[in-house]
Amino acid sequence: MLWKSFQQFLPILILIIVVAFVLARLPKVELGHAPKFLRRRVWNWLPLGLTYAFLYMGRYNLTVAKNALGDVISNADFGTIFGVGTWVYGISFIINGPLTDRWGGRKTILISAIGAAVANLAMGLVVYLHSMQQLASEQVVPALVLCYAVNMYFQSFGAVSIVKVNAAWFHLRERGTFGGIFGILISLGIYFAFDIGGLIVKNAPTHMVFFVPMVLLLAFAVVDYFLVFDTPGDVGLKDFDTGDASSGDTGPRLGALEVAKRMAGNPVIVTIALIEFCSGFLRNAVMQWYVIFAKQTGQMTQFVAANWGLANCVAGILGGVFAGTISDKIFHSRRGPVSSILYGILFVGSFFAIGFLTSPALGWIVSFMMLAVIGVHGMLSGTASMDFGGKRNVGVAVGLIDGMVYLGTGLQAVVYGSILPSGEAAKDPANWSNWPLAMVPVAGAGLWMAAKLWNAKPVSKAKQMPHFEATDSASTQPAKS
Repeated sequence: MLWKSFQQFLPILILIIVVAFVLARLPKVELGHAPKFLRRRVWNWLPLGLTYAFLYMGRYNLTVAKNALGDVISNADFGTIFGVGTWVYGISFIINGPLTDRWGGRKTILISAIGAAVANLAMGLVVYLHSMQQLASEQVVPALVLCYAVNMYFQSFGAVSIVKVNAAWFHLRERGTFGGIFGILISLGIYFAFDIGGLIVKNAPTHMVFFVPMVLLLAFAVVDYFLVFDTPGDVGLKDFDTGDASSGDTGPRLGALEVAKRMAGNPVIVTIALIEFCSGFLRNAVMQWYVIFAKQTGQMTQFVAANWGLANCVAGILGGVFAGTISDKIFHSRRGPVSSILYGILFVGSFFAIGFLTSPALGWIVSFMMLAVIGVHGMLSGTASMDFGGKRNVGVAVGLIDGMVYLGTGLQAVVYGSILPSGEAAKDPANWSNWPLAMVPVAGAGLWMAAKLWNAKPVSKAKQMPHFEATDSASTQPAKS
């Protein structure tokens, strides 16, 4: 199994090497960072990012387990389990965003990894007990609803933690590149969940698809304890002005409620949150349901379906790097133009998917849609949240934005659980037309809102302007959003 895993991972490894080479050859954004700082920063974000990838593995392994368990979990049951979990994830940000701002991302990534590991242990035990006929089939779904909800509570610390830590280590002008890295890490997590998870259930008992990420998360919690720190100053380096919305803000820390009120009153952050609501709906509409569609319609032998994790990983790497590079290099660190381009791909792709349900081309269409949705997610949740929230209040900003991602995800789980076919009807691809059709209005709404942010940029306290306003890149007047 290990050799087969390496063979499958080899194309991704080659792609990452090529991407790293290309990025190294691009003109640098010179910010005066010392070589010692750059080396230490890698050792800060790399283990943190890999922890985030393994959190993804411990989140989307549920889909792999659903396919392996067959009729024990129906499409409607899966929609319920995943829907409840994602609603818990989204709502948890009300608590976990402010906690991360107060405690720091280092502490909360440890909480996230350990908590998610324990929840994965519990889900694995549910599946194990069912396989040993010590838990009735009708008890599996309620048990998984509870365990997955707990898992998603702890998972919700992950995104906030990684963005909170990196907000202090990356300047505004280099965060587009970090957005690309963020997309790569998400993509690796998806690969681990679907392809490595698929290999696990083919070669080992199904409960191992939960136990493996449990072990990896606990191991990286130990690594993070020794290597990950909140600020450069924590490791004896010099802290620096990151140029975001917190720049120049030396006043007392505002309470979580006051920060939340300010952000909820900022049209740019609200618009980003609404776009990401659409992203959550679309990402999981494609990522979760395509592999279920392929399984139930007998298309798992097609290349994309058989290598769904690999396809998602490659698409996500390309999307993240494309988005981050052109945001920093072409659009002067504006995130709106890139998001508009990517949402245009999603809108057009959803129409194409309707007409290609019975064609092998569908796999390539949805892969291209994954490129777009992972790219835009990295730009907005991973990057714009730092820009407009500022490093002081980024926990609340990510809480609002990424919380909306998972509220959108929860909505799609409920919608698709109720409108998609089941049983014998699910074997005919023609009966799945509601699947891409439901994406069209969501992608259209996301495209319209992303276009409104074309010129939005954060303004710092140092410029003596309102903390959360966005300005046109060619003007000092507030931009209309």
